[in-house]
Amino acid sequence: MLRSLLFSAALLCAPAALAQQADPAPQDMTGLMELYRHLHAHPELSLHETETAALLAGEARKAGFTVTEQVGGTGVVAVLENGPGPTLLIRADMDGLPVTEETGLAYASTVRATTDEGIEAGVMHACGHDTHMAAWVGTMRRLAELKDQWSGTLVMILQPAEERGMGARMMIEDGLFTRFPKPTHAIAFHDNAGMPAGTIGVTPGYALANVDSVDIVVHGIGGHGAYPQTTRDPIVLAARIVTSLQTLVSREVDPQQPAVVTVGSFHAGSKHNIISDTATLQLTVRSYTDEVRQQLLDGIARIARGEAIAAGIPDDRMPEVTIKDEYTPSTYNTPDFSKHLEAMFAGHFGEARVIETPPVMGGEDFGRFYRAEPTMESLIFWVGGVPQDQWDAAQRGEADLSSLHSSKWAPDAEAVVGTASEALTLAALDILRK
Repeated sequence: MLRSLLFSAALLCAPAALAQQADPAPQDMTGLMELYRHLHAHPELSLHETETAALLAGEARKAGFTVTEQVGGTGVVAVLENGPGPTLLIRADMDGLPVTEETGLAYASTVRATTDEGIEAGVMHACGHDTHMAAWVGTMRRLAELKDQWSGTLVMILQPAEERGMGARMMIEDGLFTRFPKPTHAIAFHDNAGMPAGTIGVTPGYALANVDSVDIVVHGIGGHGAYPQTTRDPIVLAARIVTSLQTLVSREVDPQQPAVVTVGSFHAGSKHNIISDTATLQLTVRSYTDEVRQQLLDGIARIARGEAIAAGIPDDRMPEVTIKDEYTPSTYNTPDFSKHLEAMFAGHFGEARVIETPPVMGGEDFGRFYRAEPTMESLIFWVGGVPQDQWDAAQRGEADLSSLHSSKWAPDAEAVVGTASEALTLAALDILRK
């Protein structure tokens, strides 16, 4: 009854074309939750989402979509053409993480696998991609049921390897925008571990960051720890590099431009009294604009070389700076489109459940789709997943919230899947309205 009243109120300020549309909420939450629990219990690592892709491709076929599998690896593209009009891309990501689950859920994952790097680990949907996929299916089913309410083309995709920043690029390179209808709009959502379950967050403009992983191998001249004068100590040099890197953000980047340079790993040496030949640093580098990104990457290379010269390192042993392939570009939500959907969500769900959220320095490769087709409108929004009792306890200072990628992250899945599916369907009915 409450949902019906909220929807009726929303129609008072909605476009006239929406006035005749049916409730966008999923009609089979029991079935969607069964699917969610199966997906949660059977996660697959990036680039290995074969069973997941096959299962959900079957769901798309049942709903009447034309389905193509193995797009960009394990990616799935499901197309439903329904007359003239815009082309809307709706995306969900499929991959789990090499995390051993500690949620205590009855349907917790017990899957173990070996990563492409050769590390054996538990596998878990610690980032909530299982909620993304279940909501994707709920949206797909509801839009198929409501075909008489909209006109245009749906391109619903399941993307691999989001956690490695590769899946969107691989699907684009495999012809996502040439083999299939080219989208005029793209939407997606991500569950959020810092918002109450069932709330929606929208960030117009830059929403998520450029993410680069950088390795620096610092070369020295090793020797005995008792005779440092005979060496060029790579640990001391690497420590100088770590310290100098901090000036990139504090003294070189415009203070009004967000930027992060974090050295997350420092490895060197094997024994107390041995000065090693090398030290290795691993960095995460984050920004929003391409200009700041390049400024940071150029600065890292310059500082590494400059500190090595100051330390007397010969030219043939200069530091090796490697920018890893797993680059995730920043995600930009087109502002007018974002604000339009934000207002529509508020009118439908109530203003208390919809907030404008600040950008974050996390990464999400959904941004690649807009970069590949910058004429289209694009939005990825948040759906809160923190169970209400946990949220209330945290507000009282009595509990800490688990973060995304935590082995203990267990969202209120029904609230996330139900809210996200309803919001995606509502947005699609607006974009594809007759």
